[in-house]
Amino acid sequence: MILQVFQALTFNYGVLRLSELGNRLKQAREERNISLDDLQAITKIQKRYLLGIEEGNYSMMPGKFYARAFIKQYAEAVNLNADDLFEEFKNEVPTTYKEDVPEQLSRVKTQRELPKTASKFVELLPKFGLILLILIIAVGFWIWRQNAAVNDQENENETNITEVNDSEFEKIDNVASEDETETETEITDEEPVADDEESAPPEEEKPVQTLTFKEVNGSNTVYELSGTDKFELEVIAKDRTWVGIKNGKGKTFFGEEIPKGETQANDFSAESEITVRVGNVPGTDLKINGELLKYEDTKKTPQNITIIYMKE
Repeated sequence: MILQVFQALTFNYGVLRLSELGNRLKQAREERNISLDDLQAITKIQKRYLLGIEEGNYSMMPGKFYARAFIKQYAEAVNLNADDLFEEFKNEVPTTYKEDVPEQLSRVKTQRELPKTASKFVELLPKFGLILLILIIAVGFWIWRQNAAVNDQENENETNITEVNDSEFEKIDNVASEDETETETEITDEEPVADDEESAPPEEEKPVQTLTFKEVNGSNTVYELSGTDKFELEVIAKDRTWVGIKNGKGKTFFGEEIPKGETQANDFSAESEITVRVGNVPGTDLKINGELLKYEDTKKTPQNITIIYMKE
Protein backbone atom coordinates (compact mmCIF):
# COMPACT_ATOMS: atom_id res chain seq x y z
CA MET A 1 0.00 0.00 0.00
CA ILE A 2 2.76 2.44 0.97
CA LEU A 3 4.68 1.53 -2.20
CA GLN A 4 1.64 2.34 -4.38
CA VAL A 5 1.18 5.74 -2.73
CA PHE A 6 4.89 6.50 -3.25
CA GLN A 7 4.68 5.56 -6.94
CA ALA A 8 1.60 7.76 -7.42
CA LEU A 9 3.32 10.73 -5.77
CA THR A 10 6.42 10.18 -7.92
CA PHE A 11 4.31 10.08 -11.11
CA ASN A 12 2.40 13.28 -10.21
CA TYR A 13 5.65 15.06 -9.38
CA GLY A 14 7.12 14.04 -12.72
CA VAL A 15 4.07 15.38 -14.60
CA LEU A 16 4.28 18.67 -12.70
CA ARG A 17 7.96 19.11 -13.56
CA LEU A 18 7.37 18.07 -17.16
CA SER A 19 4.67 20.75 -17.30
CA GLU A 20 7.43 23.18 -16.37
CA LEU A 21 9.45 21.84 -19.31
CA GLY A 22 6.40 22.23 -21.54
CA ASN A 23 5.91 25.80 -20.33
CA ARG A 24 9.58 26.52 -21.07
CA LEU A 25 9.20 25.26 -24.65
CA LYS A 26 5.86 26.99 -25.15
CA GLN A 27 7.27 30.31 -23.90
CA ALA A 28 10.23 30.04 -26.32
CA ARG A 29 7.84 29.28 -29.18
CA GLU A 30 5.60 32.26 -28.42
CA GLU A 31 8.60 34.59 -28.07
CA ARG A 32 9.58 33.67 -31.62
CA ASN A 33 6.03 34.15 -32.91
CA ILE A 34 5.79 30.53 -34.09
CA SER A 35 2.34 28.96 -34.11
CA LEU A 36 1.72 25.27 -33.52
CA ASP A 37 0.90 24.93 -37.23
CA ASP A 38 4.24 26.52 -38.16
CA LEU A 39 6.03 24.27 -35.66
CA GLN A 40 4.30 21.22 -37.11
CA ALA A 41 5.55 22.22 -40.59
CA ILE A 42 9.11 22.74 -39.28
CA THR A 43 9.43 19.58 -37.17
CA LYS A 44 7.06 17.27 -39.12
CA ILE A 45 5.57 16.25 -35.71
CA GLN A 46 1.79 16.04 -35.43
CA LYS A 47 0.19 19.00 -33.71
CA ARG A 48 -1.42 16.84 -31.01
CA TYR A 49 1.99 15.52 -29.94
CA LEU A 50 3.39 19.08 -29.79
CA LEU A 51 0.44 20.09 -27.62
CA GLY A 52 1.00 17.01 -25.45
CA ILE A 53 4.64 18.09 -24.87
CA GLU A 54 3.53 21.57 -23.76
CA GLU A 55 0.95 20.05 -21.38
CA GLY A 56 3.42 17.49 -20.02
CA ASN A 57 1.28 14.60 -21.25
CA TYR A 58 3.88 12.33 -22.86
CA SER A 59 1.85 9.22 -22.04
CA MET A 60 0.02 9.88 -25.33
CA MET A 61 3.28 9.47 -27.28
CA PRO A 62 3.95 6.23 -29.21
CA GLY A 63 6.66 5.42 -26.66
CA LYS A 64 9.34 6.89 -24.41
CA PHE A 65 11.86 6.92 -27.25
CA TYR A 66 9.54 9.03 -29.42
CA ALA A 67 8.63 11.31 -26.51
CA ARG A 68 12.29 12.11 -25.94
CA ALA A 69 12.93 12.55 -29.68
CA PHE A 70 9.91 14.87 -30.08
CA ILE A 71 11.06 17.03 -27.14
CA LYS A 72 14.52 17.36 -28.71
CA GLN A 73 13.09 18.37 -32.10
CA TYR A 74 10.77 20.90 -30.43
CA ALA A 75 13.71 22.44 -28.51
CA GLU A 76 15.90 22.72 -31.61
CA ALA A 77 13.07 24.36 -33.58
CA VAL A 78 12.81 27.17 -30.98
CA ASN A 79 16.61 27.51 -30.64
CA LEU A 80 16.90 25.90 -27.20
CA ASN A 81 19.67 23.48 -26.21
CA ALA A 82 18.02 20.08 -25.88
CA ASP A 83 20.92 18.57 -23.91
CA ASP A 84 20.68 21.34 -21.29
CA LEU A 85 16.92 20.74 -20.96
CA PHE A 86 17.41 16.99 -20.58
CA GLU A 87 20.01 17.61 -17.88
CA GLU A 88 17.76 20.05 -16.00
CA PHE A 89 14.76 17.71 -16.15
CA LYS A 90 16.69 14.43 -16.11
CA ASN A 91 14.53 13.01 -13.29
CA GLU A 92 11.32 13.60 -15.26
CA VAL A 93 12.16 13.25 -18.94
CA PRO A 94 11.92 9.59 -20.06
CA THR A 95 15.42 8.16 -20.31
CA THR A 96 14.80 4.43 -20.85
CA TYR A 97 14.13 4.12 -24.54
CA LYS A 98 15.77 0.79 -25.43
CA GLU A 99 12.47 -0.97 -24.81
CA ASP A 100 10.75 1.24 -27.41
CA VAL A 101 13.06 0.13 -30.20
CA PRO A 102 11.50 -2.78 -32.11
CA GLU A 103 13.06 -6.04 -31.02
CA GLN A 104 13.82 -7.09 -34.55
CA LEU A 105 16.05 -4.00 -35.03
CA SER A 106 18.38 -5.08 -32.23
CA ARG A 107 18.85 -8.57 -33.59
CA VAL A 108 21.18 -8.21 -36.55
CA LYS A 109 22.41 -11.32 -38.20
CA THR A 110 26.17 -10.81 -38.31
CA GLN A 111 27.15 -13.81 -40.36
CA ARG A 112 25.68 -15.87 -43.14
CA GLU A 113 27.00 -18.73 -45.13
CA LEU A 114 27.97 -18.23 -48.75
CA PRO A 115 26.31 -20.51 -51.30
CA LYS A 116 28.47 -23.28 -52.68
CA THR A 117 28.82 -21.63 -56.10
CA ALA A 118 30.04 -18.42 -54.47
CA SER A 119 32.57 -20.27 -52.30
CA LYS A 120 33.99 -22.05 -55.36
CA PHE A 121 34.31 -18.72 -57.14
CA VAL A 122 36.22 -17.30 -54.17
CA GLU A 123 38.61 -20.27 -54.25
CA LEU A 124 39.32 -19.71 -57.97
CA LEU A 125 39.98 -15.97 -57.61
CA PRO A 126 43.77 -16.35 -56.95
CA LYS A 127 44.15 -18.53 -60.06
CA PHE A 128 42.28 -16.01 -62.20
CA GLY A 129 44.48 -13.25 -60.81
CA LEU A 130 47.68 -15.14 -61.69
CA ILE A 131 46.50 -15.81 -65.25
CA LEU A 132 45.55 -12.15 -65.69
CA LEU A 133 48.98 -11.04 -64.43
CA ILE A 134 50.75 -13.33 -66.93
CA LEU A 135 48.64 -11.92 -69.79
CA ILE A 136 49.44 -8.34 -68.78
CA ILE A 137 53.19 -9.10 -68.70
CA ALA A 138 53.04 -10.81 -72.13
CA VAL A 139 51.14 -7.93 -73.75
CA GLY A 140 53.50 -5.38 -72.21
CA PHE A 141 56.56 -7.24 -73.54
CA TRP A 142 55.05 -7.44 -77.03
CA ILE A 143 54.32 -3.68 -77.09
CA TRP A 144 57.87 -2.95 -75.92
CA ARG A 145 59.34 -5.08 -78.75
CA GLN A 146 57.17 -3.32 -81.34
CA ASN A 147 58.29 0.13 -80.17
CA ALA A 148 61.95 -0.96 -80.14
CA ALA A 149 61.69 -2.20 -83.76
CA VAL A 150 60.13 1.09 -84.89
CA ASN A 151 62.87 3.13 -83.21
CA ASP A 152 65.60 1.03 -84.85
CA GLN A 153 64.03 1.59 -88.29
CA GLU A 154 63.82 5.37 -87.73
CA ASN A 155 67.50 5.55 -86.72
CA GLU A 156 68.51 3.61 -89.83
CA ASN A 157 66.54 5.98 -92.07
CA GLU A 158 68.20 9.02 -90.50
CA THR A 159 71.70 7.67 -91.25
CA ASN A 160 70.76 7.18 -94.94
CA ILE A 161 69.71 10.80 -95.52
CA THR A 162 72.20 12.58 -97.81
CA GLU A 163 73.49 16.02 -96.97
CA VAL A 164 72.57 18.98 -99.14
CA ASN A 165 75.47 20.51 -101.12
CA ASP A 166 76.67 24.00 -100.24
CA SER A 167 75.99 25.13 -103.80
CA GLU A 168 72.34 24.23 -103.46
CA PHE A 169 72.07 26.37 -100.30
CA GLU A 170 73.70 29.30 -102.21
CA LYS A 171 71.13 28.98 -105.01
CA ILE A 172 68.32 29.12 -102.49
CA ASP A 173 69.79 32.27 -100.87
CA ASN A 174 70.13 33.99 -104.26
CA VAL A 175 66.52 33.28 -105.20
CA ALA A 176 65.34 34.62 -101.84
CA SER A 177 67.32 37.88 -102.24
CA GLU A 178 65.90 38.43 -105.75
CA ASP A 179 62.36 38.00 -104.45
CA GLU A 180 62.96 40.57 -101.71
CA THR A 181 64.26 43.12 -104.28
CA GLU A 182 61.20 42.70 -106.51
CA THR A 183 58.90 43.09 -103.55
CA GLU A 184 60.52 46.36 -102.46
CA THR A 185 60.12 47.91 -105.94
CA GLU A 186 56.42 47.07 -106.03
CA ILE A 187 55.62 48.78 -102.72
CA THR A 188 53.70 52.05 -103.24
CA ASP A 189 52.36 54.65 -100.87
CA GLU A 190 48.96 53.76 -99.52
CA GLU A 191 46.36 55.95 -97.90
CA PRO A 192 46.06 55.55 -94.14
CA VAL A 193 43.27 53.22 -93.02
CA ALA A 194 40.59 54.79 -90.88
CA ASP A 195 40.57 53.65 -87.29
CA ASP A 196 37.63 51.31 -86.78
CA GLU A 197 37.60 52.10 -83.10
CA GLU A 198 37.02 55.83 -83.73
CA SER A 199 34.09 55.15 -86.09
CA ALA A 200 32.39 52.70 -83.70
CA PRO A 201 29.59 54.24 -81.63
CA PRO A 202 30.19 54.47 -77.87
CA GLU A 203 28.83 51.57 -75.83
CA GLU A 204 25.92 52.26 -73.53
CA GLU A 205 26.61 51.80 -69.85
CA LYS A 206 24.85 48.78 -68.42
CA PRO A 207 22.68 49.39 -65.36
CA VAL A 208 24.10 48.18 -62.05
CA GLN A 209 21.95 45.97 -59.82
CA THR A 210 21.01 47.59 -56.52
CA LEU A 211 19.38 45.83 -53.55
CA THR A 212 18.31 48.56 -51.11
CA PHE A 213 16.89 48.24 -47.58
CA LYS A 214 13.70 50.32 -47.30
CA GLU A 215 12.07 49.74 -43.89
CA VAL A 216 11.47 47.30 -41.04
CA ASN A 217 8.22 46.87 -39.11
CA GLY A 218 8.29 44.21 -36.40
CA SER A 219 9.16 40.94 -38.09
CA ASN A 220 8.58 42.40 -41.59
CA THR A 221 11.52 43.84 -43.56
CA VAL A 222 11.22 45.49 -47.00
CA TYR A 223 13.94 45.69 -49.69
CA GLU A 224 13.90 47.20 -53.20
CA LEU A 225 15.60 45.53 -56.21
CA SER A 226 16.49 47.78 -59.20
CA GLY A 227 18.99 48.13 -62.05
CA THR A 228 18.43 44.60 -63.43
CA ASP A 229 16.19 42.85 -65.93
CA LYS A 230 15.92 39.63 -63.94
CA PHE A 231 14.83 38.55 -60.47
CA GLU A 232 16.25 35.16 -59.47
CA LEU A 233 15.93 34.04 -55.84
CA GLU A 234 18.04 31.35 -54.15
CA VAL A 235 17.19 30.02 -50.67
CA ILE A 236 20.23 28.25 -49.17
CA ALA A 237 19.67 26.11 -46.05
CA LYS A 238 22.78 26.30 -43.85
CA ASP A 239 20.68 24.45 -41.28
CA ARG A 240 17.25 22.85 -41.37
CA THR A 241 14.69 25.59 -42.05
CA TRP A 242 11.11 26.20 -43.13
CA VAL A 243 10.45 28.69 -45.96
CA GLY A 244 7.28 30.04 -47.56
CA ILE A 245 7.21 32.23 -50.71
CA LYS A 246 4.24 34.34 -51.92
CA ASN A 247 3.76 37.21 -54.37
CA GLY A 248 2.06 40.52 -53.69
CA LYS A 249 -1.33 39.06 -54.63
CA GLY A 250 -1.04 36.22 -52.11
CA LYS A 251 -0.22 33.46 -54.59
CA THR A 252 1.92 30.77 -52.93
CA PHE A 253 4.93 29.48 -54.89
CA PHE A 254 6.64 27.43 -52.17
CA GLY A 255 6.00 26.43 -48.57
CA GLU A 256 7.85 23.58 -46.91
CA GLU A 257 10.92 22.54 -44.94
CA ILE A 258 14.34 22.63 -46.66
CA PRO A 259 16.91 20.14 -45.27
CA LYS A 260 20.36 21.34 -44.27
CA GLY A 261 22.73 21.81 -47.23
CA GLU A 262 20.03 22.05 -49.92
CA THR A 263 19.05 25.05 -52.11
CA GLN A 264 15.65 26.18 -53.47
CA ALA A 265 15.94 28.37 -56.61
CA ASN A 266 13.13 30.27 -58.38
CA ASP A 267 12.85 32.87 -61.16
CA PHE A 268 10.48 35.71 -60.22
CA SER A 269 11.33 38.05 -63.13
CA ALA A 270 7.62 38.21 -63.99
CA GLU A 271 6.64 39.34 -60.45
CA SER A 272 6.73 42.86 -59.01
CA GLU A 273 6.74 41.84 -55.34
CA ILE A 274 7.76 38.70 -53.44
CA THR A 275 7.51 37.93 -49.70
CA VAL A 276 9.71 35.20 -48.19
CA ARG A 277 8.82 33.87 -44.73
CA VAL A 278 11.95 32.42 -43.11
CA GLY A 279 11.42 30.08 -40.14
CA ASN A 280 15.11 29.84 -39.16
CA VAL A 281 16.87 33.13 -40.01
CA PRO A 282 20.38 32.22 -38.70
CA GLY A 283 20.29 28.98 -40.69
CA THR A 284 19.03 30.49 -43.98
CA ASP A 285 20.79 32.57 -46.68
CA LEU A 286 18.89 34.47 -49.40
CA LYS A 287 20.62 35.41 -52.68
CA ILE A 288 19.13 37.80 -55.26
CA ASN A 289 20.73 37.28 -58.69
CA GLY A 290 23.76 35.89 -56.86
CA GLU A 291 23.96 38.80 -54.38
CA LEU A 292 23.68 37.83 -50.69
CA LEU A 293 20.86 39.63 -48.87
CA LYS A 294 21.97 41.00 -45.50
CA TYR A 295 19.38 40.63 -42.74
CA GLU A 296 18.80 43.77 -40.69
CA ASP A 297 18.23 41.58 -37.62
CA THR A 298 19.62 38.03 -37.59
CA LYS A 299 18.34 37.22 -34.09
CA LYS A 300 14.64 37.71 -34.80
CA THR A 301 13.03 34.56 -36.19
CA PRO A 302 10.82 33.87 -38.03
CA GLN A 303 10.90 36.91 -40.36
CA ASN A 304 9.00 38.09 -43.43
CA ILE A 305 11.36 39.44 -46.14
CA THR A 306 9.54 41.47 -48.83
CA ILE A 307 11.42 42.32 -52.07
CA ILE A 308 9.88 44.96 -54.38
CA TYR A 309 11.19 44.48 -57.94
CA MET A 310 11.58 47.71 -59.98
CA LYS A 311 11.77 46.30 -63.51
CA GLU A 312 14.05 47.94 -66.09
